[in-house]
Amino acid sequence: MTPAVSGGFDKVSERLLHEGYIISLLEAEFEGPAGERITRDVVRHPGAVAVVAVDGDDVVLVRQFRAALERDMLELPAGKLDVPGEPLDAAARRELVEEAGLDAPHLEVLARFHNSGGFCDEETTVFLATELVEATPEAVSVEEQYLTVERVPLDDVPGLLADGRITDAKTVIGLLTALRRLGR
Repeated sequence: MTPAVSGGFDKVSERLLHEGYIISLLEAEFEGPAGERITRDVVRHPGAVAVVAVDGDDVVLVRQFRAALERDMLELPAGKLDVPGEPLDAAARRELVEEAGLDAPHLEVLARFHNSGGFCDEETTVFLATELVEATPEAVSVEEQYLTVERVPLDDVPGLLADGRITDAKTVIGLLTALRRLGR
């Protein structure tokens, strides 16, 4: 048995069920503090970055197709950590260039969070970029080839969040944190 993971829970076993393009699905068994056994599905994810790119009084968002939801979503430029050893800020800059055609020489960490800690280990780091430089977009996925870049006035963000036009977690967290950081 492995040492206690947290709160008196010990991981007893872990079995790989599926190795996918982005994620791995495991079945993990734990022993609780009183000896009870629980089995949980666990998703392993490489992690992700997102960028709140502020240009004057606008924030740069992207609208792209999300297969799991079968619809387009209005989101921050973002992507997974799929380049081994790449620093978080470099990954964020890469994604900003790929998706929005912008670069940012300076990035500031706004937030780090676990997207769905009940079943997945994915951690997302959100950056703020305020000094934007034009760059050539470099779409690397089919979805990125068809995304659109949208500039949204920062003053419109609270309404987009309140009426449900933006529901993506990283975007909600990033925008709310950025608005607070910017004193808006």
